[in-house]
Amino acid sequence: MNSHTTRAKDLISALRLEPHLEGGFFRRTYQADHRDMLDTQNGPRYLLTSIYYLLTVDSPVGQFHFNQSDILHYFQLGDAIEYSLILADGSLQTYVMGNDVLAGQQLQLHVPGGIWKASRLLKGSNGFGLISEAVSPGFDFADMEMGNRQKLTAQFPQHRALIEKLTRDDG
Repeated sequence: MNSHTTRAKDLISALRLEPHLEGGFFRRTYQADHRDMLDTQNGPRYLLTSIYYLLTVDSPVGQFHFNQSDILHYFQLGDAIEYSLILADGSLQTYVMGNDVLAGQQLQLHVPGGIWKASRLLKGSNGFGLISEAVSPGFDFADMEMGNRQKLTAQFPQHRALIEKLTRDDG
């Protein structure tokens, strides 16, 4: 086991993270259960939820997925993470979250609900990248859709190579 894997496993243990459906590891750290629930088209939701989200060299990709809620991402530590966003009009936006602000990396990233999003760990000296997310209305798996490779490539053929790299082969 190399030092990258050891450090990542130590973080997973210390932060009590679990594997995430989209890849990487997470744990919900907060939900606004002291506030009234919000009524949404999919039912009641917390006003706000928050998680830790970790990508590692062993699980370096957060697969394309679609969320109904707005998400604010906050870079915490480790290597930079690249985010790929496909907007409804088919345009692609790419951002890098990391601590090298002078090189154009971002400490915060807002992703509005209704956008296809994927993330991938960039090579660095740590072997992991850790962010936090604040989600409003609060996250619920019912409001999330995992990217289907065939469906996404049919909808956005100009991004076929990226979609194939950042989705699972679903037949």
